[in-house]
Amino acid sequence: MLLSLDFLALPLLGAAALIFISVLAGLLSARVGFSFLLVFLVVGMLAGEDGPGGFVFNNFTLSFWVGNVALAVILLDGGLRTDIHTFRTGLRPAALLATVGVAVCAGITGVAAWWLLDLPWPMALLLGAIIGSTDAAAVFSLLKSSGVQLNERVAATLEIESGMNDPMAVYLTLLFIGIALAASPAGAAPDTSIGTIAVSLLQQFGWGAALGLGAGFGLAQILLRSSRALDGGGGIRALLLVSGGLVTFAFTTWMGGSGFLAVYIMGVVLANRVRRLVRPALSAMDGYAWLSQAGMFVLLGLLVTPSQMVQTLWPALGVALVLMLVARPISVWLCLKPLNFPTQEIQYISWVGLRGAVPIVLAVFPVMAGVPGASIFLNVAFVVVIASLLLQGSTIAWAARRLRLDLPDQDDDRAREVFGDFELDANTPLESLCAFYGLPVPAESQQSLADWLRNELHRPPVLGDSAQLGRAELSVRHLDDGRITRIGIKLD
Repeated sequence: MLLSLDFLALPLLGAAALIFISVLAGLLSARVGFSFLLVFLVVGMLAGEDGPGGFVFNNFTLSFWVGNVALAVILLDGGLRTDIHTFRTGLRPAALLATVGVAVCAGITGVAAWWLLDLPWPMALLLGAIIGSTDAAAVFSLLKSSGVQLNERVAATLEIESGMNDPMAVYLTLLFIGIALAASPAGAAPDTSIGTIAVSLLQQFGWGAALGLGAGFGLAQILLRSSRALDGGGGIRALLLVSGGLVTFAFTTWMGGSGFLAVYIMGVVLANRVRRLVRPALSAMDGYAWLSQAGMFVLLGLLVTPSQMVQTLWPALGVALVLMLVARPISVWLCLKPLNFPTQEIQYISWVGLRGAVPIVLAVFPVMAGVPGASIFLNVAFVVVIASLLLQGSTIAWAARRLRLDLPDQDDDRAREVFGDFELDANTPLESLCAFYGLPVPAESQQSLADWLRNELHRPPVLGDSAQLGRAELSVRHLDDGRITRIGIKLD
């Protein structure tokens, strides 16, 4: 009797067909502004037990495993594309958003879940923790595909926040899982003292940062010493980077740190220590990242049962709206207003708080931990993700143009609207400019235009920053390693 290979062929046929159909559908949907990620989710749902596919899938362990590995690859790819100057610009605001912002957002969303879904407090706060952080896959993918050119401060803050906020989200989720289990019959109360919480957070961030830095510098030395052997192309380099990233992710997680933070920092270090050696691998890395996103979103789409999701649809939509329109804006304003971010940038960062695979993966945690009634977390997380990708993901470019944050190229016709009608040397004395154009002379007039503009901004300057001087608007037109070199002027 011949050995039948149906056990290989049929699952492979189904999985490959789902990815193939998802990509084709994504190419068509992208023309009307819908995200590829949303299409992957929907295709997975249609292939599931309530869709035409009728495939019953409830393997939470496999989904959890694939989701974590895919997120690690996506974060590594994002880190490899992050310039160190961008990292310096966005690190401080992103760190605040990734810690204080996630906690505030989770708390406000938890209150909404308690009110709209009638959940007990531990369960409501657990739901807030699950959906309280932004998603790296969604942010990296949609910012790249939107075609919008944001200023360095906004783009860096959004990307670095999504790469760094997983430790806080994971920790809060595990904390409230413990509290929810303790509230159940025969549950043991977890240690929620301030000291224990602080130590756990330091362990997550500390091990993640330390091992990420160590792995980045170590792999950079390996690439330098093996550069001749790797001259064959970017494919083998990409394989070395992905395998090294997954080793770093797994080891850091085993040590009790944040593997997501470690693999992202590792990517940033490699991108800036050995940029010339990493660049040939970026094309292959892009393929790995897209494959990870496609496989993860399709698989997570298979998990959901729409007939169960409908039972909590309207309350879940209410939670999603509170998250997008109340919780996220308040948390962003609290974190960025003290850093002198302009109002329109705060509004944009608030709106681009994209939710994607991370909330769905986190929603699997309580199911695997055996929290009573944990299926509601998965259903609500799916509604929140779909709402976020539909409303926020499809309006990224529109919102940037509406808030005048879409920077044109220097030779574009719109450049005069942003950078002014004339270009001046940043070392021009302020007093001379005021005398020539009849502008009011500031109290400290014995300084250059660059010094005056930097002092007026009260923040590190980026391309497109501007300040008003009487009837003139002065804007940053050229930067050299963070130093203003050319200034645009526009007269009202």
